[in-house]
Amino acid sequence: MESSSKSNIQRLIVIAQHLRDYKGPPSTYDQMEQKIRETSGKVTSLVGFQESASPRVRYAKTFRPKKAAVLVCLFEGDNGELRVILTKRASRLSTHSGEVSLPGGKAEEGDEDDGETATREAKEEIGLDPSLVHVVTVIEPFLSKYLLRVVPVIGILHNRKAFKPTPNPGEVEEVFDAPLEMFLKDEKRRVEEKEWMGEKYLMHYFNYEQKNKKYLIWGITAAILVRAASVVYQKPPAFEEGNPKFKFPKDVNRDTFMS
Repeated sequence: MESSSKSNIQRLIVIAQHLRDYKGPPSTYDQMEQKIRETSGKVTSLVGFQESASPRVRYAKTFRPKKAAVLVCLFEGDNGELRVILTKRASRLSTHSGEVSLPGGKAEEGDEDDGETATREAKEEIGLDPSLVHVVTVIEPFLSKYLLRVVPVIGILHNRKAFKPTPNPGEVEEVFDAPLEMFLKDEKRRVEEKEWMGEKYLMHYFNYEQKNKKYLIWGITAAILVRAASVVYQKPPAFEEGNPKFKFPKDVNRDTFMS
């Protein structure tokens, strides 16, 4: 039993080392943020040259989504499989009520980085002590239905038994876990084609059952888990991801939000 435990820990260490070396593709958001910093206070054209003849805009007026982070917290299950901690949101919440999500939330001014945002929120929501989580990397950001820029933070929980879930009743109804690899398989999954700002994208829905309870994992949570599983297992899913292109709306109104 002790030998098996050491083997499991070693496997998690290897995964952590691999993830620390992960460098995702540059996101449209990060490129835009860089351009905003470089041209702060300057009048800039649509094609990026100062004082050009094309119609001019100020980046200060460009829509910039609020920042948030979620924790993709992985641990090794009883059968050696990687599992991820998920929550079912409280039904009384004004947004995403009753939906399955990853622990996390909006960034606060005192947060040092995305890792701190994600682990702080996880502690508030489900009682997960940040000291138990080894944050190893972040992956490219996603844009949520309500136009939040969400950064997935991948962390490893080496000692699952040390974590005693204590869900905040005002935010979380249940805490459960699921095998990460299921988000690479074309099983118990359906897909819908959607459109946002003139661009088509795919919405994935995964059906999952644990302890006679059924869960539907979909939307941005499903998209993040598909991407995280691809990074961890170093292989693409058995289906097309079809994520929406990261675009910045000029004006935000009810038609801007994703359906």
